[in-house]
Amino acid sequence: MAENKNHGNGPVELYVQQRKGVGAWFKERWRKFLVAIKRRPQMIPLAVLVAAFVFYSLNLMHISDTTARIQGPGMGLAGFATMLFSMLSFMCFLNAFPYRKKPNIPMVVLMFAMLGIVIFADAYYINAVLTAVTRAENPIVVTDSTIYIMYAEWYLRIHIGILAAAIVLTALLPVYSKWLRRIKTSIDVGDNGAMEAIDISGEA
Repeated sequence: MAENKNHGNGPVELYVQQRKGVGAWFKERWRKFLVAIKRRPQMIPLAVLVAAFVFYSLNLMHISDTTARIQGPGMGLAGFATMLFSMLSFMCFLNAFPYRKKPNIPMVVLMFAMLGIVIFADAYYINAVLTAVTRAENPIVVTDSTIYIMYAEWYLRIHIGILAAAIVLTALLPVYSKWLRRIKTSIDVGDNGAMEAIDISGEA
């Protein structure tokens, strides 16, 4: 019987080679992601800050409906303050951590102050909701048609939690930036040994 000339190139071997190729592709993308994070670790708290704004925006309908239903004093102003100072804090963050420069401390302090205002506005709104549904005279009764009131209150609690995480990540940025720089992102290139990672020790 003639020897199979395609020995070693059967379906199983081709499948294994394809799997290795996909694994190498994901590994390289992960390495590039780590290099980018090592260069700009401030992207981590920035991503959380953006997530907080997006989360609030996606649930704004429930909050608006709750404001219209309860019509408590300052509820509309609290919602407006949350949106306004969320955007302003985002702009402060971008100016607080310029690329390849040291952090702008006054802008960092201003950003923390604005995030504090946002958290205060959310807490005020939550208190207004709880007061409206638990007051002795003419309380707001939550039914199937007004369940959005409880959703709004719950979403604001989550929003506060995400903002708190962003504040903590920003405050601890100098700490975990050093840890990130210790992660090896070099490439092994045959007999040439390891290609050293890009020197980012002097970058912000």
